[in-house]
Amino acid sequence: MTAEPDAVRPRLRPGVAVTPLREGLHLRGRESSVTLEGSRALPALWQVLAARLGPQAEAADAAVEATVEPRVAAALATVTARLREHGLLVDHPDGVRLPPWPGAVADDPGGAEAALAAARPVVAAADPDGPSARAMARALARGGTAAPAVVAEPGLPAGRVVATADGPAGTELAVAVQCGADGGFVTEPADPARARTDAAALAARLEPAPVADPPPVLLALLAAAGAQRLLCAVAGLPDPGEPADDPRLLDGRPTVLIADAAPPHAEHHPWAAGPGAVAAPPGSLAEALRRVNALGDPRLGVLDAPSAGDLPQLPVALVSCATPAGPLAAGAVRTDLARLAAACRSAELHLAAVGGGAVPVVGVDPDHALGLALRRAVLARAVRGDRPLPDDRAARGDRTVPESAWREHPQAGHWYGVLARRLGRTPEPTIRQLSGESVYLAQVEEGRAVEATPADAVAHAALAALTRLMARGAGLAAVHHTVLSGAAAPLAAAGRTPAAWTDLGWADRWLADIADREADLHAALVRITGLRTARWRPATPEARPFADALDGCGFTALTAEGGRP
Repeated sequence: MTAEPDAVRPRLRPGVAVTPLREGLHLRGRESSVTLEGSRALPALWQVLAARLGPQAEAADAAVEATVEPRVAAALATVTARLREHGLLVDHPDGVRLPPWPGAVADDPGGAEAALAAARPVVAAADPDGPSARAMARALARGGTAAPAVVAEPGLPAGRVVATADGPAGTELAVAVQCGADGGFVTEPADPARARTDAAALAARLEPAPVADPPPVLLALLAAAGAQRLLCAVAGLPDPGEPADDPRLLDGRPTVLIADAAPPHAEHHPWAAGPGAVAAPPGSLAEALRRVNALGDPRLGVLDAPSAGDLPQLPVALVSCATPAGPLAAGAVRTDLARLAAACRSAELHLAAVGGGAVPVVGVDPDHALGLALRRAVLARAVRGDRPLPDDRAARGDRTVPESAWREHPQAGHWYGVLARRLGRTPEPTIRQLSGESVYLAQVEEGRAVEATPADAVAHAALAALTRLMARGAGLAAVHHTVLSGAAAPLAAAGRTPAAWTDLGWADRWLADIADREADLHAALVRITGLRTARWRPATPEARPFADALDGCGFTALTAEGGRP
């Protein structure tokens, strides 16, 4: 039955704690907190407000209203509004006690409690009398449901239980819990068939050691976590693995709770290769790096996470990671950009090892991947000594660029100068303009780059040479090297406005400057190379997890389908 509007009053959520301050109050709940300061009267005011908002508020309301002065009433209303803004209040019918657990988090505690009471949970296990099944049944019952039915499902492995319950609108929801000797996991709430499929895939990945009598602490931890995830889904409450509460997790991809026995520890992990729709490309560098973290998650990722470790970060930021083809070193003007470059190149090397076909170019989004592919097409021709176009007229468009075209640029001059000091001699750069286009190919020592201006090309080529030099100096025996290119500039500049007082000597201003030219550079590189690309598709079963992970992170993999010989 729905209470009449005038019978519904604000109440303090169960579990909210209050600490009086010298001139204020600090209140904290399960999901939020607020500090109110500015008056020595606030602690005394709280005594009046607590009488209004506490469990015995109905009896106190009349007396409170009769003795409160108008100014005090206004102050009480202001404080009450602040508590509501921070989710520390909930509206509830008079005369009904707030259920402790849903009342602490639900917008509608009564509705959540009713949903739990109607859930009719069922716990399935190979041994319904085993410790895992009993622990899950106890945890569900403590959460506010009727006593769960425990049934035998001989096909389930030892230590695994699948708990199901009636969810909103008649749907059936389930979680799978696996408990072994050294650890276990809890799947994301889903339909029962997917919960079983997810559990099988996770067990194959995590390989929890089976045990007849799991450690009691681990068993209790996993059963409680599994019950919490299932009951939150039933009651319409936020999942404990909600990405909004943890920047390491991903929207649209499953979150898996993974527990370890020694020491007892549990943590939610993103499962980039898990089931889910293809994600939109990241819209910022910060979001792209969040997805790089998911790709390199130590438990469920598909790549070794690029890391700076003990590598030097000046003058070039260095990171490294392992790949199937050997160690990879990446360099950039900043560590975040180096990590991005390393992740994309590492994904390519993984796909080359399992893809069974053409090796794709991996980028954060289609434009980034295309920019990388076009640059590599030109660099590959330069290595072979091919001319940019097959006809003499276009070939005559190439010309050598003088030093004056780049020497005064802050970034080109800086990176060239740093390289010279590291080498102890003056490098001999070579810069060519290709086919009369606004495309420049620079080579500085071992570094090569293709960019839209002579200065950008020299700066990136010097960065590439410095990356190799510093990696060797740091004792990193890298088989592969990669470096920042202008293809990443649009993402790095997205959502960032360089300060008005900065010039091209500042990385943010330089990257924004490069980003402004990237679309025109793509068009020119297509005219030079004739390159055509297509979306990469996995050709082998081994490539499928990588394809799923890249799709789940919104990354793009392209293959070259054409171009001039």
